[in-house]
Amino acid sequence: MAGPAFRAAAVRVRTPATSANLGPGFDTLGLALGLYDDVVVRVADSGLHVDIAGEGADNLPRDEDHLLVRSLRSAFDLLGGQPRGLEVVCANRIPHGRGLGSSSSAICAGLMAARAVTTGGEARLDDTALLELATELEGHPDNVAACLLGGFTLAWTEGGVGRAIRMAPAASIQPVVFVPARPLLTNTARDLLPRTVPHVDAAFNAGRAALLVEALTRRPELLLAATEDRLHQEYRAPAMTESADLVARLRADGVPAVISGAGPTVLALPADGGAAEKVAHLAGEHWTANRLGFDTSGASVLPLSSPE
Repeated sequence: MAGPAFRAAAVRVRTPATSANLGPGFDTLGLALGLYDDVVVRVADSGLHVDIAGEGADNLPRDEDHLLVRSLRSAFDLLGGQPRGLEVVCANRIPHGRGLGSSSSAICAGLMAARAVTTGGEARLDDTALLELATELEGHPDNVAACLLGGFTLAWTEGGVGRAIRMAPAASIQPVVFVPARPLLTNTARDLLPRTVPHVDAAFNAGRAALLVEALTRRPELLLAATEDRLHQEYRAPAMTESADLVARLRADGVPAVISGAGPTVLALPADGGAAEKVAHLAGEHWTANRLGFDTSGASVLPLSSPE
């Protein structure tokens, strides 16, 4: 069987930051946010060249160990074969190790770019297969689903395969992320979780996660109650005491706030622009507060000349 043909032109892929869990929706619910990484990939005659600017430029590998490159390779395997060479240029804006989906961004960018530079790539690797492969590489579907689909996503696995649906978050909600200076490894946060939880806590979270779907899409006034959690944030608090304290302070002021993903970033979901402006000034000097809109497009292939 003949291998794939590749396009001579470079492709550009833009992937959004994501926030998962959103309080009670552990490994299930996700949001795509308006902060983006860009990658440009071109098939070359030989070798591998990786250039990185922005986040991670000083410490990310520039060889086959780079997560984006590994994702490219995985997609090319499914697409029928590897190109002779690759040139990869990354412009990273999503903070690393902060719970904003930087690894999912890299995975989705690699898969999208591989498909885009392969002739007939969308027929060989459709959107369903793309999510399945992204879930396999990431280990769970919540962040990759939001990154690929945009908006507010509900993700699950069925027979070990990633699945997701997309919903539109209410336009009045104005996300604010509070990013600390120090990162936290996802594995460190996961290691703090117990193997079992009380049945009453599982039932509590099931109800709050269901309520959160309604609150995020149609009833933002319910967000404070809907973002309550008993499954993961309290257990992880010892690894990010400042984040836990900020969540508690915001919630005491009536602001729906949660740990973003595995942390340590804090996500606040005020229901109007005036509240978002006020909230952005509450955290103090140890945090970088960013008001971010929702991303509604998900990972996208863009013209090389498109504006920033």
